[in-house]
Amino acid sequence: MAAIQADSLEAVRISVPALVSLNSAAAGLTLRPDRARAHLTGEYLSRFKGRGMEFAESRPYEPGDDARNLHWRVMARTGKPFTKLFREERERPVFVWVDLRNRMFFGTRGAYKAVVAARAAALVAWAAYRHGDRIGGVIFSDGVHHEIKPGRGKAAVLYLIRRIAEHPAWDEHGRAEADGRTACEAMIRLRRVVRPGSLVILLSDFANFDPVAETNLARLGRHSESMLMQIHDPIEAELPPPGSYRLSDGVDEFVLDAADARYRTEYAERFAAHRNHVRDLARRNRMSYLSCRTDQDPARALRQGLGARRAT
Repeated sequence: MAAIQADSLEAVRISVPALVSLNSAAAGLTLRPDRARAHLTGEYLSRFKGRGMEFAESRPYEPGDDARNLHWRVMARTGKPFTKLFREERERPVFVWVDLRNRMFFGTRGAYKAVVAARAAALVAWAAYRHGDRIGGVIFSDGVHHEIKPGRGKAAVLYLIRRIAEHPAWDEHGRAEADGRTACEAMIRLRRVVRPGSLVILLSDFANFDPVAETNLARLGRHSESMLMQIHDPIEAELPPPGSYRLSDGVDEFVLDAADARYRTEYAERFAAHRNHVRDLARRNRMSYLSCRTDQDPARALRQGLGARRAT
C-alpha cells in the first residue's frame, strides 16, 4: 500500500546522497550502550554485550556461567558440562535487516516507512564505520533479496547505501505481488549469514511475521545481540479525527470513514495488540525493542535506544 501524500521527493524515495549525508548525524551514536535506557517511543529491553566474541577454548562449567555458552560437543564426548570461553574480536560484524516490502511504502506524515528504515540503516552503518566495526545486511522486498557480507571501511558503507537506494523495490512497489512468506525467507537468510557475537538491527513494521519467522528470530538471538526497531505511521496506530478522508495510492482512490466510534476503538486495539506482540517477542528472546514513527527522526530514536556519546 502506498502513501497518501508526502512533502518532498526524499520523503517517498531515498537517494544515495541523502544516505551519505547522514554520516554527520551518526557522529553521536554509539552501538555499545553500557546500561538500559528508557525513552519516550519504546522500551529498551536488554543490554548489548559490546564487541563480538570469538571462541578461544572451553573449561568445566561453573555455577553462574551463561547456559547459552555450554559446549555441547565437549559435553557429548566427556559426559560432563563444559562452557565456552571467548576472546574479544577487534572488529564486530554489524548487520541491518531492511524491510522494503510493499507495506513499507506508506506514510501520511513525515515519510514512507521504507524511507525511515533506509535512513536508520544508513545511520547504523555510519556508526559502525566510526567504531571500526564491519557492516553487512539483508535488504529485501516482496520480490528481491540482497545479502551483503560484512565489510570494513567507508567503501563497505557506501556499497550498502547503494544497494538500499538502488533496490528495485523503490520502482516496483505496488506492482509486485505481496508474499506472506517474504519476511520468513528474509529472516532465514539473515540467520544464515550472521555469525555469533554480531550486532543485528532489524528495521521493519513486522507485519506478516509468522511463527516460522519468529522461530528463526529466536535462533538468531541465541548467538547475537539484536534490536527490533518497529516503524509505523501515526495513522496505523490511531485513526484521524472523525470524518471522511480520501486516500490514494497514486492509481486508485478510496474513502476512509473515521466517524464510527466502535470501529475507531477496534482499529486502535488491533495496532496495540500487534505492537505488544512484537515487543513481547523481543522480550522473550532477550532482545531490545524500539518504536519509531514515520514523523520522528530515526537518529534521535536510535540514540534513545542504543545510547549516545559526545562527538569528538
